Amino acid sequence: MLHSFFPEVQVSRQFRPCIQAITTSNVAVAAHMETEAITEHWFGEEAEGSDWSGGQCGHGDVCIICSFGLPLILGKLQDGLEVAIKRFHNMRENSLKQFMNEIEILRLLHHRNLVSLYGRSSDEHNELFLVYEYVPNGTVSRHIHGGKIEKLPWLTRLNIAIETATALAYLHDSGIIHRDVKGSNILLDENFSVKVADFGLSRSQPDYVTHVSTAPAGTNAYMDPEYFQTGRVSYRSDVYSFGVVLFELISSKPAFWRDVPHGEAVGLAKFAIIKLLNNTLKELVDPDIGYDSDKDVTEMVTAVAELAFQCIQCPKELRPSMKQVLETLEGIKKGTWGFNQIT
Repeated sequence: MLHSFFPEVQVSRQFRPCIQAITTSNVAVAAHMETEAITEHWFGEEAEGSDWSGGQCGHGDVCIICSFGLPLILGKLQDGLEVAIKRFHNMRENSLKQFMNEIEILRLLHHRNLVSLYGRSSDEHNELFLVYEYVPNGTVSRHIHGGKIEKLPWLTRLNIAIETATALAYLHDSGIIHRDVKGSNILLDENFSVKVADFGLSRSQPDYVTHVSTAPAGTNAYMDPEYFQTGRVSYRSDVYSFGVVLFELISSKPAFWRDVPHGEAVGLAKFAIIKLLNNTLKELVDPDIGYDSDKDVTEMVTAVAELAFQCIQCPKELRPSMKQVLETLEGIKKGTWGFNQIT
């Protein structure tokens, strides 16, 4: 039985030998990629965004899922191993760079809170595929913004924040800037443990430099304003994006929305700053996570909100490092680091 939030359709069993070949080593090449069996059954736009409550993926075949506009294939082998296959839409230079970037990073880095890469399509084929471990509980965004899904309790949200910070601190210690930290790139396994994904935009930052100059890339509502203005990205750019994610976990609001009835664009970061400066945090917090009814939750949420506020400070030198963010979150969970202790 598969548990997913996405629509399902079966495709040819010809793809199964390819999956078996991929999973024999960490990053092996799929020598028998049957692309026709995939593309002829690919979902159109009408499938995107719909829910799937779960069901059989028949006879160990490969199934297709769609996630936020990016088609993925969900495969289940006869031995029970489930894999997710990411399809790049074209062979243009930008797609090829992202494809190779993910391979290079995930070939070298291994961590319990990073998604694992099992393999890729072979060079002889004219389509690009990457094969990952399957992470069954979807994305953080799906859980905190999806109206049909039961809301995550506060302690689960705090654990998500801690594990995401753990993954980002590991990346930074390894010299990697993620560049696209957001709720839809944070996956959750069956135990709601975090798997950070999508390294197509990631960049390395050598120890001897303070930033990397590159054209701004990522998702606007999560993007460091200094990076957007100057083209200089650094570890602190990821810290800014993570601060927006913290505000999402506190509020259950998206990073960007249109105000009703005026239709004005509203960014969560700016909205949260106003609420904090006006001492109206309660107007930011999701009322269903126990902020009003549980004193411990009130203290933890308040402390996390203050930490998120520090993460989105400008200039970037005012922001904590990812390691400091992680230590603070762990202290908040243990009750040893309160609102007034965050520096």
